[in-house]
Amino acid sequence: MGRRKKGRDIHGWLVVDKPAGISSNAVVNKVRWAMDAKKAGHAGTLDPEATGVLAVALGEATKTVPYITDALKAYVFTVRLGQATNTDDGEGEVILESDARPSDEDVQAALAQFTGDIMQVPPKFSAVKIDGERAYKLARDGEDVEIAARPLWVEELVMVSRPDADHVTLEMTCGKGGYVRSIARDLGEVLGCHGYVRNLRRIWSGPFDAEDGVTIDLIEELAKTGELDAYLRPLEEGLQDLPELKANAEGATRLRHGNPGMVLTSDVEYGDEAWASYEGKAVAVGTYRAGELHPSRVFNQ
Repeated sequence: MGRRKKGRDIHGWLVVDKPAGISSNAVVNKVRWAMDAKKAGHAGTLDPEATGVLAVALGEATKTVPYITDALKAYVFTVRLGQATNTDDGEGEVILESDARPSDEDVQAALAQFTGDIMQVPPKFSAVKIDGERAYKLARDGEDVEIAARPLWVEELVMVSRPDADHVTLEMTCGKGGYVRSIARDLGEVLGCHGYVRNLRRIWSGPFDAEDGVTIDLIEELAKTGELDAYLRPLEEGLQDLPELKANAEGATRLRHGNPGMVLTSDVEYGDEAWASYEGKAVAVGTYRAGELHPSRVFNQ
């Protein structure tokens, strides 16, 4: 028999306002330790120097992580104009410089090229896998890393401010898999002056806002006391982008056992993905077919 995981069966989301200087995995480990949770994971990595929303899923909420990962997210970030680095952020070495500085009008005109469906090449120092190896490991070893472009949906990219000639602050709303560092790098190339990211902050991710996040200091202060439970958000918040269907007691029992269960009539169409609830709690996610939900994920809260 496998060894049982230690910790509490606790389910839901803890929204953390991640500070700079700590990795996303380190935040998850700290939350798991502080809340004595059996299982934890996060919905979307932030670079160590980035700040803002890191949504940590606990217990059964980890099954809803893909829905937050796929949701729209928003970032506020500052681009340093006139320089490029090997990491596309301020942590790397400056590899190119330019005396050219675009006007505000030039910047605003260029942003249109980065909205809608675009193709984006991730940074060489990223976690993208190339032949089974992480790109950043290959780059650190001095290998010439070639990464294929990948699609990204950018809902909006606007200029927030222009602090000085060397910097421009932008806000971007985008879909899954976006690299803000790549946006800064490519914008600098389009403007003919180079560029890299400084001061990146994720201000919201799906239903979660940075202003509602708990700090690392608070997590450490309340660790192991049980008081952090008051900040836990329901598992169901991770399913807000899917339609909800109500199940009766019999339907909920069948769904919990992985079988199709009856749900109340709704305007969900045949073949749509949806989630079923019973007495306010998520029971399962699945496909709606003729009055029944056919489960793909079952929740055991």
